[in-house]
Amino acid sequence: MNQQQSLDYSSVNQLATNKVLRNTYWLLSLTIAFSAIIASVAAMLALPPPGLIITLVGFYGLLFAVEKTKNSSMGLVSVFALTGFMGYTLGPIINLLVSTGGSDILITALGGTALTFFALSGYVLTTKKDMSFLGGMMTAGFVVIVVGFIANLFLQMPVLNLAMSGLFILFSAGAILMQTSAIIHGGETNYISATVSIFVSLYNIFLSLINLLMAARD
Repeated sequence: MNQQQSLDYSSVNQLATNKVLRNTYWLLSLTIAFSAIIASVAAMLALPPPGLIITLVGFYGLLFAVEKTKNSSMGLVSVFALTGFMGYTLGPIINLLVSTGGSDILITALGGTALTFFALSGYVLTTKKDMSFLGGMMTAGFVVIVVGFIANLFLQMPVLNLAMSGLFILFSAGAILMQTSAIIHGGETNYISATVSIFVSLYNIFLSLINLLMAARD
């Protein structure tokens, strides 16, 4: 391969990377808006929380649907179904906060989530740093979170609950760093998968911040 061919190949790769990044952020903005609308409607109608079993089945079922359809037009339908469902699970929480004078907590959590996302993605996009080295720590963190989640179901300890919120924030921040890095380095070529990964991370950060802020207020 001569120098000109190398330059052409590099240009094509860069265009493909930019397209994935652009489509990811565009779809992410749409899904966040859609999820916010669903959450607002659920809060205004005072719809009941779906419960742990329905939440887990709905989340992982729709996540599986996204994975199976991500390479087709149905992938977009699956993404909006998943993010809409996740928005619905936020409705009762928002309603509780607003009705108990916790609007400041809601606003702070939203601002903190947005600031975290822009700071993390901005860092990777600016430095172009390869964050794949976080893979081992993310795996270990996932195991700790699963063990902690199961333990918390039985122990119901406030301290453990707060620790889990902190771990979720760190884990989700790492996921955003890795996902953004994977996009700009060509490791992630499917914008639907990238969108879901970042959306779920933002969802977890938002919920964890709410939990921590509520604990601080109490």
